[in-house]
Amino acid sequence: MPGRVVQQPSFADVEYGNRRRRTRRDEFLAMMDEVIPWDEWTGLIVPFYPTTGRRGRQPVPAETMLRMYLLQAWFSLSDEGTEDAIYDSYAFRTFLGLDFTTAQVPDATTLLHFRHLIEKHDLGAAFLDAQTRFFEANGWIMRGGSVIDATIINAPSSTKNAAGARDPEMHQTAKGNQWFFGMKAHTGVDAGTGYVHTVTVTAANDGDVTQAAHLVRGDDEVVYADSGYTGVHKRPEVVGDEHLARVQWRVGARKSTVKQMHPHDQHLESRKASVRAKVEHPYLIVKRDFGFTKTRYRGLAKNHNLLNVLFTSANLLMRARAVRIAGVPGR
Repeated sequence: MPGRVVQQPSFADVEYGNRRRRTRRDEFLAMMDEVIPWDEWTGLIVPFYPTTGRRGRQPVPAETMLRMYLLQAWFSLSDEGTEDAIYDSYAFRTFLGLDFTTAQVPDATTLLHFRHLIEKHDLGAAFLDAQTRFFEANGWIMRGGSVIDATIINAPSSTKNAAGARDPEMHQTAKGNQWFFGMKAHTGVDAGTGYVHTVTVTAANDGDVTQAAHLVRGDDEVVYADSGYTGVHKRPEVVGDEHLARVQWRVGARKSTVKQMHPHDQHLESRKASVRAKVEHPYLIVKRDFGFTKTRYRGLAKNHNLLNVLFTSANLLMRARAVRIAGVPGR
């Protein structure tokens, strides 16, 4: 792989390899290392990445920085925390491909600059697009239908910061009897496989239905959604679009309405709900496995970029797990 040198095993590698079992972190990183298309992702970064450092120093290889950035994203770490974790964790160091006899861990400032480069050029969205194309080329995505939904991501409500104020791009909203302050992540998911293909973000007080038109693919004929999208077929951006106006919007009924339905209609609602359930799995991975339950940066744009990276990673993790269960080649 470009930018990564294969080192001879050290005594530490041999000793660590003789352990009785692998940790979940080891297994997760090995799985992600296998399924991520490193050459393609690195190729997306290289046009924006410096070829020479200050005073003639050679920059850290782009793939090494990408690996460090992904560790930060997957384990919900700060710039400094990522640097420290790599020094502390053999699994992290192995994933990064570093040999301390020849190289050192890039410092937190280098990671900060790399993260800003990813955000500036919206490379998170480029990763998601590349992954979607790769899945389509291998026949792992079923076209024609999508499931759309949204989830609330909390933001820090404290004003104990340099600005002395809450993030102005985040807002407050009520869900049930509980109030939340933050943003919404809106996703379009392939109805056949559950892989995320589109991600948008808004403030938490924006209605789910406002993003519906942005989450539909050009060849979708059917779109499944919950009751939060009631009336979507009447919205001007849908009525005024030739494709969206022809889409079958299969919107779930409210619970109070379902209770009053005939048993046959209740069965149909249950069938629709089983399809809509596919949208929940990526949310579970992003929030539980990657720990993204609260925004990490101020502003919608930075968090949108990170969500693109996390949902792309969630797709790859879902694919890797499915391959492992089925026992078939994954790539």
